[in-house]
Amino acid sequence: MKTRGLANRLTQYGDREFSLFLRRSFAKSMGYSGEALDKPIIGIVNTYSELNNCHRGLKDLVEAVKRGVWQAGGLPLEFPVISLGEPFLSPTSMMLRNLMAMDVEVMLTAQPLDAAVLVGGCDKTLPALLMGAASAGLPAIVLAAGPMLTGSYRGERLGACTDCRRTWAGYRRGEIAQEAVDEIENQLAVTAGTCAVMGTASTMACLSEALGMMLPGGASVPAVHAERLRHAEESGRQAVRLLERGLTPEQIMTRSAFENALRVLQALGGSTNAIIHLTAIAGRLGIRLDPEDLDESGEGIPVLADVKPSGSAYMEDFYRAGGLPVMLQALKGKLDLSTMTVTGQTLGDLLAEPFEWPDWQQVIRPLERPLKRESALVSLRGNLAPDGAIIKRSAASPHLLQTRGRAVVFTSLEDLAARIDDPALDVTPQDILVLQNAGPVGAPGMPEAGYFPLPKKLAGVKDMVRISDARMSGTAFGTVILHVSPEAAVGGPLGLVRDGDTIEVDVARRRLELLVDGDELEARRTEHRVERSLPARGYERLYLRSIQQAHLGVDFDFLRHSSLQPNDE
Repeated sequence: MKTRGLANRLTQYGDREFSLFLRRSFAKSMGYSGEALDKPIIGIVNTYSELNNCHRGLKDLVEAVKRGVWQAGGLPLEFPVISLGEPFLSPTSMMLRNLMAMDVEVMLTAQPLDAAVLVGGCDKTLPALLMGAASAGLPAIVLAAGPMLTGSYRGERLGACTDCRRTWAGYRRGEIAQEAVDEIENQLAVTAGTCAVMGTASTMACLSEALGMMLPGGASVPAVHAERLRHAEESGRQAVRLLERGLTPEQIMTRSAFENALRVLQALGGSTNAIIHLTAIAGRLGIRLDPEDLDESGEGIPVLADVKPSGSAYMEDFYRAGGLPVMLQALKGKLDLSTMTVTGQTLGDLLAEPFEWPDWQQVIRPLERPLKRESALVSLRGNLAPDGAIIKRSAASPHLLQTRGRAVVFTSLEDLAARIDDPALDVTPQDILVLQNAGPVGAPGMPEAGYFPLPKKLAGVKDMVRISDARMSGTAFGTVILHVSPEAAVGGPLGLVRDGDTIEVDVARRRLELLVDGDELEARRTEHRVERSLPARGYERLYLRSIQQAHLGVDFDFLRHSSLQPNDE
């Protein structure tokens, strides 16, 4: 593939030679020599921000990438895009994922770049980087921030953010004192990096590696380890080689690669958010993933990673056990080995290297000795979720996976906040809690509100079935049914549920049913008029006008590949 460096995508003045002359002149004002400016340009997409704690170490990481690019004969040029720090954004970082993906795509295609290194980590940044790169079509490689190390409280290991939720739930139940909560707060996130468990950030890092977009072993190296910097340096070198081979995301992220990623997701016991993100990334390439693809790809794939929230260990333990390369070896017989990777080798080539199972560890299990024998994530359908819903079975309470219960309904996030702890709330432990209007349109932004708190009046109760059109953090746990599609705010059946209705959950049969007479539901549908006016201006107007439902990846309709026309969905 012929590289053109600064001659790529010239600014239009009606005179190409002048455009290049002007561009080189301004580039030299930054101190680059003519020799440097003749090299292929490797863009380094830096998502560093002082409002993104996960990305605190990216400055050092980018410097290591630059070393690698220089060593391989390229010119590394770093540039920023917007950064999405999960706990620092309102109403939710998910609402801004597509905006970041647009930023990435535009900057990759507007600037004189030959290839790119995509540097990020926090929950929505890796998906946004992959979505933008998929649409841009430029050779690209992913580099993750890496997970945090764990802290400690009175001899107990702690890691964000499964332990955040666990200790806070204990505090709400009156089991943990305020003084203890104050001490624990200082120990939950003790280093730079993403959450210390198999939350969305680590799940998406692992799936980036499984898709073939990351160098082997890069998903789980802790953020503060020297190996993380060495991996960054090698990623810089590989970006130049990618360019020489002409490998683009479209050639790597094929349907088979996404099916591999879904299998890895099940084995990891990974985040439910990954289903939405994989669907959105695939949609940029003209590949449609349906909820049923999760079940079909996950057939016969048990949970192999003993990592919170599905297990008991942390990401640093997963790394020490060998990380994703060991997981892929365990799944070797279940994967399509013909898929290409950013190494220039197929997955089969990589897994053909001499390998000895690390039987000294128990964090990554072999297929014949899994942590949990059933697949981690399950798609549900029924009259309550015609286009699907998701439950993380591996993090749920087994006794609640087949149940009938009386609905206790909250019509919005505001209603939930106002009444969940009301002593007068009519609720029992056997009831099913339902949250409406918390989806892509209803919230707006589909916040991670699906893991909502249990009523304080039910002291000692640690889990109940919760159903919503919202999402759940990958670090969360419990019997939580999410992504109900279509959502209540666009007329979905979830909006027709009333207090006292009977709901049936049968995860084994993949069913989610509202046991209300059809005539009654039709009468409610006639009364239930969904009226929503668009904001007068700004990004929220664009978002609400163009956002798609959960089963389509919550992407904008105009950003999905032309082969997936909105009217055909």
